[in-house]
Amino acid sequence: SHISQIKMLRYQINPHFLFNTLNAISTLVLKGNKEKANGMLTRLATFLRFSLDNDPEKKIRLYMELKALMLYLEIEKTRFEDRLTVKFKIEPQTDTLLAPSFLSKPLVENSIKYAIARMPNGGLIEVSAKCQRGYLHMEVADNGPAQNQTSLVAKPKAEAQIASSHTAVGIQNTVDRLDVLYPNEHDFNVICGSDERYRMQIPISMEHS
Repeated sequence: SHISQIKMLRYQINPHFLFNTLNAISTLVLKGNKEKANGMLTRLATFLRFSLDNDPEKKIRLYMELKALMLYLEIEKTRFEDRLTVKFKIEPQTDTLLAPSFLSKPLVENSIKYAIARMPNGGLIEVSAKCQRGYLHMEVADNGPAQNQTSLVAKPKAEAQIASSHTAVGIQNTVDRLDVLYPNEHDFNVICGSDERYRMQIPISMEHS
């Protein structure tokens, strides 16, 4: 069913994140940095509670979606320390818009795995959201090494065969969810250049929270 497919796609890559986070906490404990380890564990528990409490069938305020994303990135910043800088550019009017929970997380997770983790320093991830002509436009960008110099458009699903390792599981995950949730009503673009940008456009719901 569509619902079981959405649930499967939503949780597809969470085990990797959980393993990496628990391993980082273990390392902090072994180094005697108990305060930092406890903070990371508390953020992980809060993040997992948010994940369990939100039904993937239902939409949530974008504010809550971004709050969960910030929490996830705080955990990753603890793991990567000064190798990762995060910037958010969010138009205030987007806060009350409704969007599927964790729709953008696979994009950020993909940037962490294929860009930030491979950079010795200077890693940057930028997340932006704005409203335009009845659509919510979201973008995740990173400054990791470019895989190629092409522009890829993933719409519809049949055209979403993206070969680059930098645009692997996380991208297909989001494309598949968009196909289920917004058939023929969305755009998804991967822009490969001096940096990597994932652009997502979904129709604004007439219902605000």
